[in-house]
Amino acid sequence: MAKRALILIEGNWGIGSLYIQSAKRLGLYPITLSADPDQYEYLAAESTEAIRVDTDNLDALIRECSRLRAIYDIAGITGFSRADESAYATVGKLCRYFDLPGPNPASIERCCDKFAQRQLLAEAGVPVPAYLLAANSTEVESAAAQIGLPVILKPVVGSGSSGVRLCRNIDELAEHTTYLLGGTHTWQSSPKILVEEFAQGPQYTAEIMGSEVIGIAAADFNRPPHFVFRGLTFPAPLTDDEYRRIAEVALSCLRPLDLGWGPTCIEVRWTKPGPVVIEVNPRLPGAPDPQLVQLAYGVDLITEHVKLVVGDECDLRRKHSHVAAARKLNPDRDGTLARITGDRQAAAVSGVAEVKFYRKLRTPIIRRGDFRDSIGYVTAVSPTLAETEAILQRAVDLIDWSIAPFSTLSEQE
Repeated sequence: MAKRALILIEGNWGIGSLYIQSAKRLGLYPITLSADPDQYEYLAAESTEAIRVDTDNLDALIRECSRLRAIYDIAGITGFSRADESAYATVGKLCRYFDLPGPNPASIERCCDKFAQRQLLAEAGVPVPAYLLAANSTEVESAAAQIGLPVILKPVVGSGSSGVRLCRNIDELAEHTTYLLGGTHTWQSSPKILVEEFAQGPQYTAEIMGSEVIGIAAADFNRPPHFVFRGLTFPAPLTDDEYRRIAEVALSCLRPLDLGWGPTCIEVRWTKPGPVVIEVNPRLPGAPDPQLVQLAYGVDLITEHVKLVVGDECDLRRKHSHVAAARKLNPDRDGTLARITGDRQAAAVSGVAEVKFYRKLRTPIIRRGDFRDSIGYVTAVSPTLAETEAILQRAVDLIDWSIAPFSTLSEQE
């Protein structure tokens, strides 16, 4: 009998290995298809099969999957988003072609266009910030004048806060417009900018599987003008009414965007009028969000997603109720990562679940004001918020690192 295989399109440094481990636990044989498998170090560590193929070429992927289907029983296909999330839309197309469970690719593509997403949500009456589309500096200035400063500028296509900035005055507006349109920013599509009202208030993330809210996390950021995650707490410290209102607003996004299969991550700000939707991501978030859900509730979102992908029944029931939190380790300067100490001591602190560094020593650190700024994270769990925060702070205080100026490294070499 042929092995039941799970095809993974591309990889993910944070949760890719967890998908492979979950697949193996479920008796599946994971195979990764990637344009550059060598960039995912965990593939070798997990001793899993990886095949080099152009993942931007749908026909090439169909040919490779067809070849594999002659050898294996392909039980399911899933994958990971890139900067433009095109890989997950490709996953949907492959699932349709091979008649396998998967997301609607048209819904994914519509959702990944932030302007189209805003339009669909606004037309359905979902509360969103005021927004306008701009293609040049004149249109950006006009849109900002209509909405009123401060505003957020963000590329229409992209993820991980790449190219996103708060512009508090005309000078910052002009500076970031030049950055986005002047050839410095890497565009995944034709250059279009979403000019958006700055919705002020605490931010929350609703984790959804299918049409069920698994839970809501509280997010914390470094100081503006960029939006670099500093921490995440799961579940968020909310009243029952606040939880209900955020959950209702999050679920109201699914129908107009034609979502509702598989995982969805919805970012919400609590403003003076109430919850406002900032962004709908039609996928499972990266690390450490799924790990926090498992620590807090005992729900393994990755395993349950794999079950869904291969047509098995999910089990989203909460096994327990703890408070889990993560602190991102974000550098305060550019340079070369020269030293990391205290990570083992931090990992030994009672209540710490994981200490993870994903930047190696002697690698360059160049802050871009997005998800790539972080060099690692620490997660902790306990029965209460106060205790979890104390454990997390104790662990973070034990960790130290140094970043040498680029010129210093050159002189040493």
